[in-house]
Amino acid sequence: MVYKSEAFWLEYLQMIRDGITAPLTVTGNSMSPYLIHLRDTVFLSPIREKPKRGDIVLYRRDNGAYILHRVYRVEKDTWTMVGDAQTVPETGLREDQLLAVVTGAERKGRREGPGSFWWEFFRVVWIRMIPLRPVCRKLYGIFAGQKKTEK
Repeated sequence: MVYKSEAFWLEYLQMIRDGITAPLTVTGNSMSPYLIHLRDTVFLSPIREKPKRGDIVLYRRDNGAYILHRVYRVEKDTWTMVGDAQTVPETGLREDQLLAVVTGAERKGRREGPGSFWWEFFRVVWIRMIPLRPVCRKLYGIFAGQKKTEK
């Protein structure tokens, strides 16, 4: 996720630490098909309990990059994350790297959150389909392309 300057992130993260639920426009493609680059917005809040499988978390890699991915696995002291478009999880993330949790999203102009169909589908089902994701995305592309040509 490429976004703003370090000064932006310092102020943005301070708002979250102050308890403000802060909107953030999604950049990058790693969270598609659920979240689309520049179309969708997520709402980030302070982490109040340990993130669990399926939660979307903002974290910072050791190289300084800010990343928005889903929790794939939680171990004793580390987290494994993966973007919804990815098939290779990122392992070994520490608690001090986790910055905020997504508590809602605006997709296609509509608010979604825990309990909504697509939120739960990606949190519960899609997270378990990592090996099948490329096939699913290809089939979706074929069927979506057919719909466009039929219009």
